Amino acid sequence: MYFAALLARTEDGWKASDTELDDVETLSDLADLARESSPDEDTVLVLIEQEDAWFGVVRVDGEDDPRIYVSDAAAAARSSYGEILLTDELLGRDPDDGDDLDALDLDGTEDGESDEADEEADDRATGSADAVPHGPVGDPQILDDLGVSEKELRLMSTEAVTEIAESLGASETLETVR
Repeated sequence: MYFAALLARTEDGWKASDTELDDVETLSDLADLARESSPDEDTVLVLIEQEDAWFGVVRVDGEDDPRIYVSDAAAAARSSYGEILLTDELLGRDPDDGDDLDALDLDGTEDGESDEADEEADDRATGSADAVPHGPVGDPQILDDLGVSEKELRLMSTEAVTEIAESLGASETLETVR
């Protein structure tokens, strides 16, 4: 089970709204959804929590690129919502890895034949490139200017969405949509 909410900072304080991520397929879609919730280009936080597994924070400031923090990349990778946040850039991957020529069988073997040494080398290379780290990834200073330090963020439990809202003074606002 997951919970996702948008917290938009306004002149009057934080405004919360519950959000469904079923129609969100990419980080760009998520950023657009966040921007739509704040017509004045204020800071918007997308808080996602997968029960007892991981949490993520996406920060959108106007038209700037979204900033992301995920508490446990390996756990998030097993979630369709986590996959939205775990971009190639966030994981330090080259988005062109594994494209086109790498997928072609150019080793001269016929269909059905295999070259075990090449396959083992490919498996090792692919495994290291596709490995998702256990633990946090992204920008741990994502909330520093809002009063949540890197250390505090890293120490948060699976109740992080509530803890973040409390730190921002928005816990009552968040509870209205929970």
